[in-house]
Amino acid sequence: MIVYGKQIVFHILDKHPEIINEIFLTKEIDKQLFNKFTKLDRKIVRPDNMKAQALARGGNHQGFLLDIKEFDYSTLNDIKKKDFILVLDGLTDIGNIGAIVRTAYALGVGAIIVCGLKNLNTAAIVRTSSGAMLDMPVALIHNNADVMNELKQIGFTLVGACMDGIEVNQFQKDDKKNIALFLGSEGKGLSNKTIKKLDQKVSISMSNNFDSLNVSVAAGILIHSLKK
Repeated sequence: MIVYGKQIVFHILDKHPEIINEIFLTKEIDKQLFNKFTKLDRKIVRPDNMKAQALARGGNHQGFLLDIKEFDYSTLNDIKKKDFILVLDGLTDIGNIGAIVRTAYALGVGAIIVCGLKNLNTAAIVRTSSGAMLDMPVALIHNNADVMNELKQIGFTLVGACMDGIEVNQFQKDDKKNIALFLGSEGKGLSNKTIKKLDQKVSISMSNNFDSLNVSVAAGILIHSLKK
């Protein structure tokens, strides 16, 4: 799996050097940084710009690329042991997903489940989350009904972001129950079938007359409020 860009490459170099398979550098770097790469005892390749662009699929690699191990997705059995789970139900925008993963990790979410997608561009999410995905248990489960049923059976409170929900600050948490927060797709939100299975719908009140927030912004507000 290829990732690129200075920020993500340096993050992996510092935090997860064990997942690096191969290093690609297109420009000269200072001796101290180069020594950090050589200490890994991994192959260092000096590709020309055409090769680097091909590896990055046209992205801005800034002269730094890594071939890293494939991401190890978690299972639902692993994730349901956490006390606060975020479920992304039908989100498709890579930038939004990456921003949400980064925010969720920063705010202490235990794990993330991605539903409604057969495949996820893992390398892109690792990059757009600034590496946070590498520190967060993530499961990829296509059928959200299976997720909802199993979480309910083990006592989770299923909370969903909806325009007609109660103001999130009014939500009363049962301290004996864990929370699973469901966020819907960027355009349509949660499906009616999903909404019917929720225990509680929550929303974000706004001071000015505006109908919605970007889903990644909404995610941060809802997570922070529900975890207080």
